[in-house]
Amino acid sequence: MDEQPEPPPIASGPARWLWFLLGIVSLALGGLGVIVPGLPTTIFLIMAAGCFARSYPRLEQWILDLPRVGSMVRDYRAGLGMPRRAKVWAISMIVAACGVSVGLLIDPVAVRLLVAAVGLVGVWFVGWRVPTREQVLGAG
Repeated sequence: MDEQPEPPPIASGPARWLWFLLGIVSLALGGLGVIVPGLPTTIFLIMAAGCFARSYPRLEQWILDLPRVGSMVRDYRAGLGMPRRAKVWAISMIVAACGVSVGLLIDPVAVRLLVAAVGLVGVWFVGWRVPTREQVLGAG
């Protein structure tokens, strides 16, 4: 398990700028997620780190060195998923944010259904597709 995966090759030309732009957008959304309840932070920083790995590795390293989030990004990349407590918190926030949006904030029925569907996909993904760290490590 000490073996590090091969980093992706750095893109060149317009592809490098596209990866960089996607990384900046993901980083901005992750930063916004710090202050907006219900908007995730870590997943956007995982995406930003992946984009920067292909365009600007120095920014990737900056994300990996962030005090609270860097370890979660490294754990996710290593296949350790997320801690059970964080998983419960994430699912709770998805349900709360979608519930408020569907129940109070959105008028058209089609938009309400779309928000509910996206929320269900989010709960499914976090609940069943993202590994729980304790299970991966054999402690749960």
